[in-house]
Amino acid sequence: MIYTLGETVMDIPVRNGKPVSMVPGGAMLNSCISLGRLNVPVAFIGEFGKDPAGDLVIRFLEKNGIETGYIYRYQDGKTTVSLAFLDENNDASYSFYQDFPEKRLQVEIPPFREGDILLFGSFFALNREVRPKLLQIIYEARNHGVLIIYDPNFRMSHLRELPALKPVILENMELADIVRGSDEDFRNIFGAGDAGEARKVLPASCRYLVYTASSREVQFTSPEEKIVLPVQPVKTVSTIGAGDTFNAGIAYGLHSHEITRETLEKTGQDTWKTILETAMRMSADVCKHYDNYISPGLAVKMIRKSGKKNKTFTQTF
Repeated sequence: MIYTLGETVMDIPVRNGKPVSMVPGGAMLNSCISLGRLNVPVAFIGEFGKDPAGDLVIRFLEKNGIETGYIYRYQDGKTTVSLAFLDENNDASYSFYQDFPEKRLQVEIPPFREGDILLFGSFFALNREVRPKLLQIIYEARNHGVLIIYDPNFRMSHLRELPALKPVILENMELADIVRGSDEDFRNIFGAGDAGEARKVLPASCRYLVYTASSREVQFTSPEEKIVLPVQPVKTVSTIGAGDTFNAGIAYGLHSHEITRETLEKTGQDTWKTILETAMRMSADVCKHYDNYISPGLAVKMIRKSGKKNKTFTQTF
């Protein structure tokens, strides 16, 4: 089972002052939708309101094959809405409209097992209101041998809070087996100018780094190996969800190759290259449309290639 742990928002991309779509979003929710479309057993751990927007989200998750038993639907508050303003490069800047209850993330801890994968990150993993329960979940996962992937996904809007947040980010990295961060993440948080400098700031306990340098390259580094792959040009419609889907591609590759926390260090360079190329392909696909996840068309092709049975998809709600 793959678990994704994070926030939920209703994303509304805006171009030239006009909304162009409305889709459920949030970094880890985006990841889990792509995984669900690939016929992978996946559960979302998160929270959102017991309101009409939340009803749309829960139906969308269920129609895309996501396990929803670890979601807290609160009544005293509303599902977060995000306006994503797209610039000329189709990159987004965000405005969030939030109304949370006093008690957060009131969910049961999943019955983790060795061989499971847990993906977490973004500002949700730094939020002090949800952090006590989030740490309970992560430590329980670690105690059961779950392979943990962390993506800081640190936005410029939180730069003023960095002195307080940096120790929390480092603690999250220490809890992870793999960190996937962008060049922007490492530059904003640590002042790291390239993958080599990013590697140096990584805690010693985290041995694996996937460093994505925008549209230029992807680097994978461990104490034993280094892989550099160029990013193929793609004509973008929107970059929302591209990094989240890259994370889903890593989790999908690890799951498909039956790589566990126990066997991670035995994974060879050829396998890592295949995993990264899959993640890059999935990420590029997301850039071609306004949805935050891989298209049903790509999902069908990947399922056929894997030899699994095809499934029915819901692209919108």
